[in-house]
Amino acid sequence: MDRLIISGNAKLYGSINVKGSKNSALPLMAASLLSNKDLILQNLPNLEDVNNMQRLLQAYGVIADREDSTIHLNAKKVINRIADYDVVRKMRASILILGPLLSKFGEAKISLPGGCAIGNRPIDIHIQGLRKLGATFEIENGFVIGRVKDSLVGNNIKLSFPSVGATENILMAAVLAIGKTVIINAAKEPEITDLAKCLNLMGAKINGAGTDIIEIEGVESLNKTSHKILSDRIVAGTFIIAAVMLNKNFKVCEINPKHLDSLINILKKMGANIKIKNTSIEISPSKNLKGILVKTSPYPGFPTDLQAQMMALMSIVKGNSQIKETIFENRFMHVPELNRLGANIKIIKDVAYIQGNRKFVGAQVMASDLRASVSLVLAGICAKGKTVINRVYHLDRGYEKIEKTLGNQGPKIKREKI
Repeated sequence: MDRLIISGNAKLYGSINVKGSKNSALPLMAASLLSNKDLILQNLPNLEDVNNMQRLLQAYGVIADREDSTIHLNAKKVINRIADYDVVRKMRASILILGPLLSKFGEAKISLPGGCAIGNRPIDIHIQGLRKLGATFEIENGFVIGRVKDSLVGNNIKLSFPSVGATENILMAAVLAIGKTVIINAAKEPEITDLAKCLNLMGAKINGAGTDIIEIEGVESLNKTSHKILSDRIVAGTFIIAAVMLNKNFKVCEINPKHLDSLINILKKMGANIKIKNTSIEISPSKNLKGILVKTSPYPGFPTDLQAQMMALMSIVKGNSQIKETIFENRFMHVPELNRLGANIKIIKDVAYIQGNRKFVGAQVMASDLRASVSLVLAGICAKGKTVINRVYHLDRGYEKIEKTLGNQGPKIKREKI
């Protein structure tokens, strides 16, 4: 197991290029199951979740040839229909193979997925949507077992909540279904649009991705294609918050700034000095950063995946702040660890009350989930003294060698095996 040792009062300079999105790469890789032709994905991030998805697909018989940030996937030799528990338990996104398997092969058996311990995140919405397309399900010995009698048939599906994963699963399943499918109250995240763009390049007929109504006209088969994965808006947002916390000149590049509108608007209201370019965001020092009220919500609202990082920033600005968490019921596990570093944060139900004007001081802390991990990194680079973050395997699921990516730009971050 690894840990990170971080020296505080860090410098930060230059610029950083943002790699492909984890939350886009995973469903795109799962989409390879829908075709017997090659799917070539470019700008693939080197992350543990991506590695686990590759292992999962290979366990099914998918051919996966990977070189640097490009992967060639081909599912023509898929024969297995059972997902291995040891892989699935590490990554919740493994549920994304359910829709493609049912659509292409008519059956699937998948161990109930794992991932971050940030709440229940039930798969009910996935199951309900796929049932509307004609699949039947049973839960047996910790496995979800799905079957389709002949083929999936298009239908109108209204989601009870705009779940990103459920939208992706149903979208992929509907691509090969007979007739038309309409997903109502669909998730609108950029990752949904990226998936639909790739599927359309493969020969699918999808309209409305990025809105709350997506229409899919089923096709018989899909073609070979190549697709460049969009940049990771959450990683980009993390680096932007880091620059604001350190109050340095910094540039975050190779991104779509429109995907970060909610974050940028909040940071500007706090007093941050930010300039938007076509494919980059420039951060300059600010004199008077102040607290603010924030509520997480589905895109285009403020992302829950930036809540922990924002909390670290709120702890050091003037005045008090609040964050209301509306997506996951257990996503404040980083609070005790930030408090160990000097924050003063109190939780009442789904609201965090953050006292500002605090000074972080280095200490031993424990990472509890992916985004919690990186909030501790941000606090550590701003702290006085040395911070040691244990259990950083959570961090590696979504941030590519942060000791090198961010570390190469000034902060002193050392990885150490224990």
